[in-house]
Amino acid sequence: MNWNGYMLNSSNGNIANLWDNMYNRIESANIAIKNIPLYYSQSASTYNTRLGEAYFLRAFCFFQLVQQWGGVPLKIEASDGVLTTEFYRASAEECYAQIIADFEQAYSLLPATPEATGRITKSAAAHYIAKAKLFRQSELNASWGAKYKDADLADVIAKSDEVIAAHPLCNDFVELWDYQKADGPNETVSEVVLAAQFSDDQSTWGRFGNQMHLAYPAVYQDMAGTKRDISGDREFCYLRTTNYTLDVFDRVNDSRFWKTFVTTYGCNSSSTAPTWPTGATLPAGANAGDFRFQGGELGIKYIVNDAGDTEYENLGVEGQVTRNGVMQAPHTMVRYFKGESEGWTSVHGNYGYYSSATQKRFVAVSKFRDGYRIAIANQFGTRDGIIARSAEDVLFAAEAYARKGDYVNCVKYLNMLRDRAAYKAGEDRAKHVDGGQSYKNNPYCDGKGGGFSADGAIYFETNTYFESNKLEGQEAAINAQASDLHLNDVNDILNSARDNKIYNALTDKTNFGSDETFSKVMNFILNERTRELCGEMQRWIDLSRCKALKGRWEAFNDGCGREGKDKFEDYMNLRPIPQTAYIDAITSPNAAEQQNPGY
Repeated sequence: MNWNGYMLNSSNGNIANLWDNMYNRIESANIAIKNIPLYYSQSASTYNTRLGEAYFLRAFCFFQLVQQWGGVPLKIEASDGVLTTEFYRASAEECYAQIIADFEQAYSLLPATPEATGRITKSAAAHYIAKAKLFRQSELNASWGAKYKDADLADVIAKSDEVIAAHPLCNDFVELWDYQKADGPNETVSEVVLAAQFSDDQSTWGRFGNQMHLAYPAVYQDMAGTKRDISGDREFCYLRTTNYTLDVFDRVNDSRFWKTFVTTYGCNSSSTAPTWPTGATLPAGANAGDFRFQGGELGIKYIVNDAGDTEYENLGVEGQVTRNGVMQAPHTMVRYFKGESEGWTSVHGNYGYYSSATQKRFVAVSKFRDGYRIAIANQFGTRDGIIARSAEDVLFAAEAYARKGDYVNCVKYLNMLRDRAAYKAGEDRAKHVDGGQSYKNNPYCDGKGGGFSADGAIYFETNTYFESNKLEGQEAAINAQASDLHLNDVNDILNSARDNKIYNALTDKTNFGSDETFSKVMNFILNERTRELCGEMQRWIDLSRCKALKGRWEAFNDGCGREGKDKFEDYMNLRPIPQTAYIDAITSPNAAEQQNPGY
């Protein structure tokens, strides 16, 4: 979904919902902050914890608001049943001061170790102090934030180091996403700082549950030989990968790519599988009219190749592809066919087979797949939602050092993630793991209409690493060796062919100022944030706070021209204030003037 162009307006219901939800929770926090000292025994062992949680939640909600809208009304007193309709927006500077003060108050009150799983801790407060202070030092706030720079950046580093020490990184990136069952060991890995708790206990689901599993799947159920099952998720197809997302990774050496995306799908409907057509060059032993594959075999594969690949040609029917002249058995989705030119936003290959406007075939994010739901169409996810993890604190510290001009330490922190991301010697690079596998432990998946077919599952345990990278025949030798993503010094950033290609494509390089070294390092950090955090709901706020939305939206998002906006306007770095939820609902004399400029 693109929230630029025609969808970005003050009447958008998603914008109003976020505004209302945050202020509802702020009111609850205000009530708690007022009443806990009055009615909760200060001698109770949990007194500080309850009060600290209230301050944390108020700060958290205001932080969500200021990231989207800039300055917002700072309502920090409980209403006590009195209806008030006259409100005024505080400045962004005033909002950040309140947010940081609340997080720091929470930090002083919260325990280092939670009394129960899922409770907010001192580490969570430290994480958000670091994040809020880094955001205060970002380009969106440059007109007033400079006065806090030295103290802010020092504290970003100190708090990030504290969180990293308390929540060591997982040894392997895949450990974060190796979900096997509700409340399983995967959900208590050391890297998680704060998570929203979900489970298969239906009494705790509430109105919505964890719906992250709905956002990212590519559509598979309308391809012959497949049908929707629990292991493959419901393909609401809200968010898809761009060519930038695929190209920002070193797909040979960076395991995060293959541990973040789905490139294979199993056949789970043998009777509806496609047959070999007449007139095509078929593999040895294949006969026209026979099924191309059956249940339990590979049904769909995505080839993540580069322009210039001459092996693949399209036969004109979706999924029917030849490789070196021979038709492929699975539905084969190819990014670049023979003779096609490279393009960030152009339609090429058969991912966008129908058109770019209705694209539903793409390399999908696998981080939130949930095969432990109770039914195929059930919206209630069972896995915890990671809100904060210490890998982001590593990135906070790297960015803070870059903003200080200390590139030696910036590189040191980036290598903490890059060294982890590199394949280890002996690692099977063709292996795929994600939460779809939890169907195997799901009591509702009994093969009798309870969530998956006796023919097999959509979830498939391999990827297309070797075929996509043209490394077939070398599996044993490549698996035996470690890969290398280590940065020796800042020159490795400045001379990165991959990152310079992205940098040179930007339509606007002015947001980080005239120092090219700083600009390239910051753009590298934004790319590294994609490689580490792709799909984890950080991207818009990162690009907004760095005023990098313009250059990247225009360069890499095909929605730019498609949605009626050929040019990014500076005001789009903030969302429009909700019309009905705020502008029309208040009685302040200058209500209309409180709208963000440009809307």
